[in-house]
Amino acid sequence: MKNKFLLAFALIVLVIMGLYFLINPSYEKSLEAKYYYEVGEYQRAYKLANEAFSMDVYNRMASTIMAQSKTSMKYKKYIDQAKAYMKKINEIASKESISDADRAKIKIMSEIMVDSYIKLAPSVITDSDLVHEAAKYYENFEKLLEKVNR
Repeated sequence: MKNKFLLAFALIVLVIMGLYFLINPSYEKSLEAKYYYEVGEYQRAYKLANEAFSMDVYNRMASTIMAQSKTSMKYKKYIDQAKAYMKKINEIASKESISDADRAKIKIMSEIMVDSYIKLAPSVITDSDLVHEAAKYYENFEKLLEKVNR
């Protein structure tokens, strides 16, 4: 009899917590932010999580999504910049001869990307695809830097 009462009580508490979680506007925004984070729209996720957090500073979900989104946006920015630099480097490399000025450009772009990568700090919850893609670009820029410094 006591076990049935405890089970019923636990179920009621869970239902109440679930309703609060779904009805509370702060947590509703957090859930929406989580969705946008999962589909890779990190800026939108950050904005929604920030709104949710400003409604309720005890909303840990919002706080976590804000941190995740901020880190992911840094990785995305790094990857976008790496793609742009690689495009410029490929244009330079496609020339018949590479001048000293072009070598200097390649060296500076590579140094920027290597230094920028070192400043990135992934967490265990950062999207692993972003982390791996950034790491690949980092390795490519390190190799380029080695070749240019020879």
